[in-house]
Amino acid sequence: MNHDLYLDASGLRADLAAAALPADFSALVAAHQAALQALLTPQALADTEVAWRYRVPELGEGGACSLFGQLAEQPYDLTGLLGAPSVDNQRLVAEATIVTRYYRAHSASHWFGVYQARRKPDGEPVLVKLAYFGAESRAEFPLTEAFAAGSNNSAVGLSGRARLINDVAAFVAEGGGYYTCDPKVKAEACLPLFDADRRIVGILDSEAFDKDFFTGPELALIVAVAATLSGGEIARPI
Repeated sequence: MNHDLYLDASGLRADLAAAALPADFSALVAAHQAALQALLTPQALADTEVAWRYRVPELGEGGACSLFGQLAEQPYDLTGLLGAPSVDNQRLVAEATIVTRYYRAHSASHWFGVYQARRKPDGEPVLVKLAYFGAESRAEFPLTEAFAAGSNNSAVGLSGRARLINDVAAFVAEGGGYYTCDPKVKAEACLPLFDADRRIVGILDSEAFDKDFFTGPELALIVAVAATLSGGEIARPI
């Protein structure tokens, strides 16, 4: 997706209007998008080694929160929700993996993840984490209004409106609902992902241990990643 279209679809244009963006912001976004597209070739999507299983924290009582630093005995298996590692599933997880590696190489962020909107066998809508770097975190976020009251991931996954939080403590003090995965996090960017018709197909989430992190080049990078994913493999019909 063109990044100008992405800014409109996600509601970020209004937020950025008040930000002190570098003069070359659009050029930075475009450069990252071009680099990402060069990496996301059909051959790379077919050949990239992906992780179908990963470690996750134990969930607290009722599953509403994760127990930080306490890992579940069994890893999470993506094939339980995506199905067997088919050609389409390989391309999907490979896209998320390649983008995650690129973001890690170019950002000072401490955590990053790509999520797709899916329905569990019982019909429950969730966001499922396809690829990430950083500390272990929960695999699925319920896409419900109740859960969204305390989770940026779920809130953005339902509304399609991006959230840039450059001071988590101030956000919480002002009454913002916040799902704490790592108490060291001081800034978070949670951006929606869209298909060609601007329907929400997932989110990406980035977290940093520094306040005022998502500005300038870091902001340009994450906008480029979100715009590139929007309309990609993650947006194909399920």
